[in-house]
Amino acid sequence: MDQAVYLIILIATALVLFAAFSSLIAFRFGTPLLLVFLGIGLAAGTDGLGLDFDNASVAFFIGSLALAVILFDSGFGTKLASFRAAAAPAIVLATLGVVLTAALVGLAARYFAGFDWLEGFLIGATVASTDAAAVFFLLRVGNISVRDRVRSTLEVESGSNDPMAIFLTISLVSVIAAGVQIDGGALAREVALGFLQQMGIGLVAGLAGGYLIVRLVTRLRLEQGLLPIFVLALSLLVFALAGSVGGSGFLAVYVAGLVAGNVQMRSTAMLKRFQDGVTWLAQIIMFLVLGLFATPSQFPTIALPALLIGLFLIFVARPVAVAVCLAPFRYSRAETAFISWVGLRGAVSILLALLPLIDELENGRNIFNIAFLIVLVSLMVQGWSIGPVARRLGMIVPPRSGPVDKVELELPGSVRHELLAYRVVAGSPVERGERIPRWARPSLVVREGRSMTYQYAGRLMAGDRVYIFVPDRYPRLLDRLFASPAEVDSEDTEFFGAFAVDPERPAEDIEAAYALGLSEEDQALPIADFVRKRLGGRAEYGDRLPLGSIELIVRDVDENGRIISIGLSVEPPPPPAPVPVFISAGEALSRLWAFLRRWWIARRKRGGAAATDASSD
Repeated sequence: MDQAVYLIILIATALVLFAAFSSLIAFRFGTPLLLVFLGIGLAAGTDGLGLDFDNASVAFFIGSLALAVILFDSGFGTKLASFRAAAAPAIVLATLGVVLTAALVGLAARYFAGFDWLEGFLIGATVASTDAAAVFFLLRVGNISVRDRVRSTLEVESGSNDPMAIFLTISLVSVIAAGVQIDGGALAREVALGFLQQMGIGLVAGLAGGYLIVRLVTRLRLEQGLLPIFVLALSLLVFALAGSVGGSGFLAVYVAGLVAGNVQMRSTAMLKRFQDGVTWLAQIIMFLVLGLFATPSQFPTIALPALLIGLFLIFVARPVAVAVCLAPFRYSRAETAFISWVGLRGAVSILLALLPLIDELENGRNIFNIAFLIVLVSLMVQGWSIGPVARRLGMIVPPRSGPVDKVELELPGSVRHELLAYRVVAGSPVERGERIPRWARPSLVVREGRSMTYQYAGRLMAGDRVYIFVPDRYPRLLDRLFASPAEVDSEDTEFFGAFAVDPERPAEDIEAAYALGLSEEDQALPIADFVRKRLGGRAEYGDRLPLGSIELIVRDVDENGRIISIGLSVEPPPPPAPVPVFISAGEALSRLWAFLRRWWIARRKRGGAAATDASSD
């Protein structure tokens, strides 16, 4: 018995260490990390090294626990500003989008694999949600800087669409396991009421749980080493309580993380570092367990239908669902296409595919194998191509600045303040002599092992360590001041136009210079307000506004979304490649407005010419 315990620990730790080491390869080559972890699990499983693990209930328990940890960290790391910027479209994608995707994939499963309708929709439900870890790992590793609104939409959708997929899967498994003929209308009503119950209880539990976490962390004076464990245990308590009373525990734990992560608490920086480590461990364990459970020798019999369903999901179901959900919002065709493509399936889909096995459905093993292969198809087709697709669709914007060498330090009794330690890098604004704001004057400068006050340090030099004690909610300005120079590709040097224009100048200045045909009302507006109006009321870094022979580019915005720098290009780059997706309502309205405006200007010109001819006669 003792030897067996040691052997199990040896194998488990060896797999975790090997998975952690393999992440270096993934970071180096941009490989989807989930694919690497699953591959290690498959290699160690029954058809590989021979580790026999065939307990679906245990795998589901481990995966659910790990997923709760991952979702809490996802919510904790989601900024409220990002949530607000993309809340409406992302929530529509996370609810209606999941239902549409499940329905369309269910049709494909019905005709490609021969399942009945309920089993087909069950397969669709298992693969209907996207994997946040896979999406943002690839964006980060590929050094892809996409537009803020698109990134926020993907972030919020990926973190919030799992509960809907989980609810659909559990409901369909229960219906199939009952084995009785159910009226379609009654089933729809039951599913709708169950959805409202699960989401309602989950949302309330998450809000209450997040508030409780914040209050307890603020009031209790726990030891620093116990605090992150305390928060982790509270998050799992919220997950378990919400699930035990009939709510969605996964939604509850995500909302609790969202609430706790956007309220200034004691030791926030330490909590983030701890949760990063725990989340990585949870992902590795979950992916390894799911890989161990799979049996590759069973894949050949269902490989072809699984491949067809996977390709249908990527090229039809996901694009249609995204296009329908984003139609009411002002997303361009290229943005809709990119959001459609960045819909990678991951561990949640494999985890949900365990439920048919746990409930001993007749085709449970085939459903699991098909879902597993669909995830592999998604990771291999979409995972390797996010970067090229983003560039082809014009979604990439040059980085504003390079990385920042910064450490956030916790001090006793400093809940409302932070001590930041920056290392001055060569070429950064402060190294070039940029002044530091008066409200953030450094308290200490360490140079070549010697400490000195800021007043006696003189001009900051590369390699200096600068300690600044500032209130919380400090602006992004400090990070920009200490950031290294951004690495700009040769293709990006002309991205922001040949020269800058004053955003406070009236638009009539560019009308006088380039004869764009602007109305008198538009000419009276400052250029910044004119650009924001034409962009639908909200401007983002990197937005471009074509105007006849020129193009105005938003070079920078402040924290409140106000345009503070605009570039002008007299030789605009070629437009992004056209994509075969539905046009959004916002883009349709913009095109209609442009058409009506051109028609009105042409009519006025014709009327003026007729009046001139009449007067001459």
